[in-house]
Amino acid sequence: MNLMCPARILLLPGDGQDPAVGERIAQVYAGPFEAAAGSRIAEHLGVRLTVVPELTQRPDEELQSIADLHRGETVVVLGLDLGFRLPAVVEHTGDGWTRVRTDNEITLATYEQAAEKFRASIPPGPNTTLIELLASRVGPGARVLELGSGTGRDAAELERRGFVVRRTDATQAFIDMMRADGYAADRLNALSDDFGGPYDAVFADAVFLHFERAALAQVLRKAARAAGVLAFSTREGKGEEWSDRHLELPRHFVLWQEDPLRELLASTGWAVQQLERGEGRFGMWFYVLATRT
Repeated sequence: MNLMCPARILLLPGDGQDPAVGERIAQVYAGPFEAAAGSRIAEHLGVRLTVVPELTQRPDEELQSIADLHRGETVVVLGLDLGFRLPAVVEHTGDGWTRVRTDNEITLATYEQAAEKFRASIPPGPNTTLIELLASRVGPGARVLELGSGTGRDAAELERRGFVVRRTDATQAFIDMMRADGYAADRLNALSDDFGGPYDAVFADAVFLHFERAALAQVLRKAARAAGVLAFSTREGKGEEWSDRHLELPRHFVLWQEDPLRELLASTGWAVQQLERGEGRFGMWFYVLATRT
């Protein structure tokens, strides 16, 4: 804990459904009406819940008191309306409460600004290794939710093989790109949006590497409710990194070791059927096929 740093307040909706919490949480706070949801989240995170009766009557004063108690820490607060779209991370500055961009939001902003540069920087062909893994489990006609479709290169190959693909991406620039190429595409943020469904499979090529570890757990649980098969790729390595290669703007990457990745999948309702390694331009990759347990 760094007492010189302000507290980070993670504001969540009062229903408390599937919060994608991507950092260490010190405590959960909730008003009386959000106490039940707060209790579930606190139990999930392994921290204490404090119910604050005056939270909705005196939001600014109570939130400031919470922030003063937790300098240098991150806490969750449920059901408080400060005019931000939730979920949101806020800090108190001299001008009041300010929304702080998350690592994933910074990465999405990079893709918004550099979508065409990204398309020019990647190989034009699809990820055949990952597509072959999926095809080994589900056949033509299967309904596939693709998370992070990007330029649409994988979706085109999936459709060529007879799959019915729902293209989605959190970046509007990629949605516009795919639509300009003549394809239907939906704006969907895997961290905050419902997946819909049911589908036969969820497909995510080079998407999960942008998610904090705890946030990825929530995404995997949503995927398990949406489909019985999961195919994804992510980078092998240790820790996390920021990089501006290719796009000259920052992107955040979370790297994985095999054992923790397998443990995460098992804890979120998935059984690994195949895990392959492959070398990319900047290190090793995992290609994973899993089925719902």
